[in-house]
Amino acid sequence: MQKFYSIGAETEQIEFKKSTGELKEAVISIASILNKHGSGKLYFGVKNNGEVIGQEISENTLRDVSQAISYHIKPAIYPEIAVKTYGKLKVICVKFDGNRAPYLAYNIPRIRVADEDKVMDQETYDELLSRRSDTLKSWELQVSEYTLNDIVETDFKSYLKKAKDVGRIDFESDEPAVVMEKLELLAKDGVHLLNAGAVLFCPSSMNDVQMAKFATNVKATFTDIRREDRGSIIGLSRICTQYIIDAIDWKADIVGLKRVETPEIPLEAVRETIINSYGHRLYNNNQCNEIDVFKDRIEIHTTGGFPQGHTPEEFFDGKKKAIRRNKLITGVLYYSKDMETFATGLKRIKDLCDEAGCKVDFRTEKEDFVVVFYRNLRETWNVGVKSDANLDANGANSGVKNTEKVLSVKTIELIKKNPKITQVELAAELNVSRRTIQRLMAELARNGKIQRIGGTRGEWIAK
Repeated sequence: MQKFYSIGAETEQIEFKKSTGELKEAVISIASILNKHGSGKLYFGVKNNGEVIGQEISENTLRDVSQAISYHIKPAIYPEIAVKTYGKLKVICVKFDGNRAPYLAYNIPRIRVADEDKVMDQETYDELLSRRSDTLKSWELQVSEYTLNDIVETDFKSYLKKAKDVGRIDFESDEPAVVMEKLELLAKDGVHLLNAGAVLFCPSSMNDVQMAKFATNVKATFTDIRREDRGSIIGLSRICTQYIIDAIDWKADIVGLKRVETPEIPLEAVRETIINSYGHRLYNNNQCNEIDVFKDRIEIHTTGGFPQGHTPEEFFDGKKKAIRRNKLITGVLYYSKDMETFATGLKRIKDLCDEAGCKVDFRTEKEDFVVVFYRNLRETWNVGVKSDANLDANGANSGVKNTEKVLSVKTIELIKKNPKITQVELAAELNVSRRTIQRLMAELARNGKIQRIGGTRGEWIAK
């Protein structure tokens, strides 16, 4: 005899559906609950009175639920969908939340009243729309959970040095409390940072990014996947840039006695795109930025999409007035010259790529803005061609040797200054790929020039 299970009664935040045969009604209920309460749960396989009757679940069932929610609720939400078991009976539980009301289901706004989903009146809709706009505008100014003690010291110091070196910050103090107050990133209590300060300088979970390399030109088989769940804008921008530097191909030419390395995608265009992806992203939509490396292209996704009613092409001549989603964040990044506030970012990216002969496209999607760098330069490279004039008596390339000698000396100098310096930081300082640094440091270690002590959390000793 089947045991009777009950999970309570329906409320304004809990909805029951007998099966996914009521999927459309379920989507409407989710949007209605979000518009009233901002969060809730919905179960498939439960009667209206709370009795568990079970739901048949195939390998496609959860995907069908996820796609229905994704396709028919706007703005987009990203619910947690799980299977729960009661004895031998299985039900689907959809847990959802969102702070971007009003939500539309099948293009109609509804709101929860008791256990019913009513069509929303115009006055309520206008009020929620206005509230959403105010929330987006004021997000940067809200007080975060992060304090001055959470600031990543290395990221803070590198930012401040850069801002002072370019002459856009002239106050003498290097104290975080003083700097944060002057940059208007400190809350009134003098301890907590505003959201803008938290994402700029703290290991914030709001800055998450997913990076992946794929074996072909489609998202099928990936050869590497990495997710950074938290970090500062300053630190993660460096990590994302290095991920691309390590993924792309480089051409090596010998010019006189100097080795010149040329990336297949202009690094300044990459850096510009990545810092802009953090400066202009939407931070309160539960989505992350994304970097996809394909065989023929690299895509950098900024969550939140492009400013509504505008196209990237409008900004190519550099004359368009800036549209800033995060005025405070972009303002702080202006001081370090990481970003400009004159809507010239897209123009610089395009100009850099045009000059290098690298094809670049800008794509707008519902929830993302995507910059696509095509890896077409490799087709024109004559990789491996060396001039006989640069070969020494043993047939070795003297230009390469001399260049690597210079890199070795600079690497040792940097290690002496900072024994805890990472390969990523060395590559960025010397403007070479991480693979070059790995090969160089392995050679230095073999020759006894450097030594690692303390394992992964240790440091380098330069002799």
